[in-house]
Amino acid sequence: MLRVSALFTVPGDALAGAAAAGARPDRRTLLAIGTSLCLYEAGMALNDWSDRDEDAVDRPHRPIPSGRISPAAALTAAGALTTAGLAIAARAGRAPFTVATALAAAVWAYDLRLKHTASGPAAMASARALDLLLGAAATRPRDTAPALRAALPHAGLLAAHTWAVTTVSRHETQGGSTTAPLAALATTLAITSTTTRHALRTAARGRLPAAGHTITALTGLAYARTALTPLLHAALNPSPPLTQRAVGAGIRAMIPLQAALAARAGAPGTGLALLGLAPLARRLARKVSPT
Repeated sequence: MLRVSALFTVPGDALAGAAAAGARPDRRTLLAIGTSLCLYEAGMALNDWSDRDEDAVDRPHRPIPSGRISPAAALTAAGALTTAGLAIAARAGRAPFTVATALAAAVWAYDLRLKHTASGPAAMASARALDLLLGAAATRPRDTAPALRAALPHAGLLAAHTWAVTTVSRHETQGGSTTAPLAALATTLAITSTTTRHALRTAARGRLPAAGHTITALTGLAYARTALTPLLHAALNPSPPLTQRAVGAGIRAMIPLQAALAARAGAPGTGLALLGLAPLARRLARKVSPT
């Protein structure tokens, strides 16, 4: 129920936010990561509780319709994890707690009200953006406003990717949509261009790129490689299995994207460390589906 394989996509939000804010990760960044993990898992439990009737038809193997977990237990877990996440955020300071509260509200609103509406992808995108901003606010609690302004462009790129993946995911049980994967393809190409353009131009001019530029290009291209091919397959053949595969790849692609954002913000070491999570996420996704 908790989609453990998708947890590898969570720490990079806070680390990319810290890098965008121009700060080195510290104890408060770890608190932001703890908050993110709790709220992400709360969303997973709440999602299964909210979708229990739909899953009984389309995914009877899921924990609630299969009877392995009761609806009451899933809802209780969602509430407990949300409370734990906000308690951890409060230890990081008032500003991180405020951002975490908005993030928790976005998670609950998405799962309970917005998931099956036209606002669903935007709600999920806002949650990911807020998660990155949480890392910025927690790492620079005394300069919250400048930190959030500096992190906004990176939060926007992460939100754009999340919006695209969420739009595709709305068709993963029934398939049939070529528009959603094509739009996601275009979005992925635009994000790749934005994150790698400066680094690739430097190399094209025959200049020796700095280490940060090299890592930015490496992680940005890894992001494109992870996301583009499954999306192309889903666009050419929008069957449920290929659509689900594109969604899974889109979720895993968040890791190299976060790495590229961190490297682009001047933290190539963080970018490389995050990129190292990608093989682990891919290996675990073979055993536990991230969707």
